[in-house]
Amino acid sequence: MSDTAWQIFTMVLYFLLMIAIGLWAYRKTSDVDDYMLGGRQLNPAVAALSAGASDMSGWLLMGLPGALYLSGIFEFWIAIGLTIGAWLNWKFVAPRLRSYTEVSNNSITVPSFLDSRLRDSTHSLRIVSGFIILFYFTFYVSSGLVAGGTFFEGAFGVDYQMGMLIIAAITVFYTLVGGFLAVSYTDAVQGTIMLLALVLVPAVGIFYVGGFGAMLDATRSIDPELLNPMKNVTAIGLISAIAWGLGYVGQPHIIVRFMALRNPKEASSARRIGIGWMLLAGFGALFTALVGVAVYKHDTSMLANPEQVFIALGQLLFHPFIAGFMLAAILAAIMSTISSQLLVSSSALIEDVYMTFTNHKLSAKKGVMLSRIAVAGIAVLAAGLALHPNDTILGLVAFAWAGFGASFGPTIVLSLYWRKLTGFGALAGMIMGAVTVAVWGNLDGGILDLYEIVPGFIVNLVVTYIMSSLTYRPNAVVEKEFDTAVALTKDWSRHDALTAEVRQVVADNPDGYKPRSATLVADDGSEVELPK
Repeated sequence: MSDTAWQIFTMVLYFLLMIAIGLWAYRKTSDVDDYMLGGRQLNPAVAALSAGASDMSGWLLMGLPGALYLSGIFEFWIAIGLTIGAWLNWKFVAPRLRSYTEVSNNSITVPSFLDSRLRDSTHSLRIVSGFIILFYFTFYVSSGLVAGGTFFEGAFGVDYQMGMLIIAAITVFYTLVGGFLAVSYTDAVQGTIMLLALVLVPAVGIFYVGGFGAMLDATRSIDPELLNPMKNVTAIGLISAIAWGLGYVGQPHIIVRFMALRNPKEASSARRIGIGWMLLAGFGALFTALVGVAVYKHDTSMLANPEQVFIALGQLLFHPFIAGFMLAAILAAIMSTISSQLLVSSSALIEDVYMTFTNHKLSAKKGVMLSRIAVAGIAVLAAGLALHPNDTILGLVAFAWAGFGASFGPTIVLSLYWRKLTGFGALAGMIMGAVTVAVWGNLDGGILDLYEIVPGFIVNLVVTYIMSSLTYRPNAVVEKEFDTAVALTKDWSRHDALTAEVRQVVADNPDGYKPRSATLVADDGSEVELPK
């Protein structure tokens, strides 16, 4: 077979595997809780790998190696900031969020948790959160589809729109039929593929150029400054790079994995696996770039686009079948992010917008059906935006990480660690954080060059603290849920007894708050409470 035929064969095998996982997950999905959160039965390895894969997208295999190849290893500061942020997220947010979301009305989305945690009787916080997620993720998904179409166009000469539609069809299929389980397990497989590729390419590449020392010598001979981690680094630049880690706690498609763990204790195992994955993958991207410099940079005509360094090395160093596997790793990065964002968007649309506005009680089958329709609808909208990509779409996506981090990040942290947080304070802080990111990101010069997530995060914290302090009123349910979440984070064996106490306190103190998704309608017409 020709080289292209081998690579297409590998692509087909990869696609069939993703479809098979989707069909397997379909058989295990019976209600909305299963569809949106996998019944809270995610094991730590799958949670860690799926969080990493859904987070990194094509940036890890194309953007980061390309930036390192072009500018030098000082670009690695962003990866360091992300790794620190991910470790802190798994250490301090994951275990308590897992216990608190179950204690507080068995919340299965970030907006529904904030709604229940803060006893927001108006449900305005839940609605605003849902619309923020829908807005940002529609453009995020569109950006992923653009990347997929561009990949097919560059790798195989396939028409851009056809390539984009192929990516959309397969990703939507396994997300639509299999829900959270399909997304999580395909992400785990995709994360494994990405890691193997990022280990194999630099390992074989270092051998190809004559060893580690030869690689460094070749890099120095081209430009010694490429190996200087402080090259052109200013205080603002360094803070901005490391500040990327602040965004983790506010990314709904990442922290939803914490909510799906079997229990809070497993966050420790997931943290070790997830951070190990990030370190190996990050250094794999770094050494891929250095090998690329040693092989290509003396002749720019050999590699016109720095972001293609991973693809070019894969095709140079391996048999076409294995090179196809390297291409599949890039698709894995793109598709894992799209699927996670589609699922979170559909949950926001059904759980946080539709059910809040209508107050309908859904049967298990209807809930899953509407969620699947939402996945398809959001995908169609995103695909429509991606058919003719423009700078406006890509510019909005550039704000998304900072937008989510500054909007949700402080709110999530305070909801878990500060019992005096109020719904009004959270809403005011969330809006001001988002506005600060949008305004600051369009300014430049001096301190204004600071990454917009930093001022957005700070403004959110300050506004939330002031407004919550002014509007705080003691609430027996909030106090009991807070104490129970803290206790269960430390000792899950008391789960049944402590959650029973919470239910009793909720029954004794209705306080006018009515959760919008506390019950479902069974197929026989009877009402059933969501599992606690």
